[in-house]
Amino acid sequence: MVKAYGDRRVLDAVDLAVERGELVALLGPNGAGKTTLVEILEGYRGRDAGEVVVLDADPARAGPRWRARVGLMLQGGGVDPRVTPAEAIALYGRFHAAPRGVDELLDLVELRRVARTRYRRLSGGERQRLALALALVGRPDVLFLDEPTAGMDPAAKAATRALLAQLRADGAAILLTTHDLDDVERLADRVAILHGGRIVASGSPADVAAHGEAALEVRFVRPVEPRSLGRALAARWPIAAVGADVDDPAAVLIHGQAPVPELVAAVAGWAASEGVLIAELRTGSGGLEARYLELTGDREVAGAPETRR
Repeated sequence: MVKAYGDRRVLDAVDLAVERGELVALLGPNGAGKTTLVEILEGYRGRDAGEVVVLDADPARAGPRWRARVGLMLQGGGVDPRVTPAEAIALYGRFHAAPRGVDELLDLVELRRVARTRYRRLSGGERQRLALALALVGRPDVLFLDEPTAGMDPAAKAATRALLAQLRADGAAILLTTHDLDDVERLADRVAILHGGRIVASGSPADVAAHGEAALEVRFVRPVEPRSLGRALAARWPIAAVGADVDDPAAVLIHGQAPVPELVAAVAGWAASEGVLIAELRTGSGGLEARYLELTGDREVAGAPETRR
């Protein structure tokens, strides 16, 4: 698939497939082409070249029956601020021949408690759950989800992830765009990383992570300043990225550089100069987050450590 605006190719030979009963996560920094790609798949934007098939039809030429089988969850939602969740679901249901019931959907996305609350008074997480309910009204076979758990508290995130897993098990094909790598690692069968208009990596989350540079994890006896260590390593290893481990304030992660003995020695030397003991040192894959950063340099992904390059 190809899409260009003037001389700029926003999408360049993109090849992506989502099968029935599969959830694929589309990752990429802002400006990578994710929105353009999804809008082409939804039939709202034309392409310049290539073949696109969704539910055995070209989205650019598909009619109302095809659109009824596609569910869209968008951030912002476009819902009248005066409408309640119950009213919005009932309204959207009238666009479909056999919609899910209002009460069924309110329970499915756990909005029964605020069913009569005006949209403008809903929290960000509640608005997201309503957007998901509206996407599910027509019992779609294909779902396009934009940041489905954004703004949700941990309990709502867990419930939404369980619902998405059930939808996949029921046979829906789901394309999810997100910056939340927790969603990706817990839900996705496959991940595709879009950067500069191209798919630069694809596969299961574990496979994509495994192809990254090996990482070095160093845990100290007390918290340290990752930037100081980064500066100490920069002269010899300028591409090494050093960041705090979000799960352990006394640990740092070094990725973008293979953990050769000289690097380990340099870390030990820095620790000695700072008067801090190393409690544990281990090597391994830097994980999906490190691989994503390596390929895109994007620091907006949820959970990405602040690093120095």
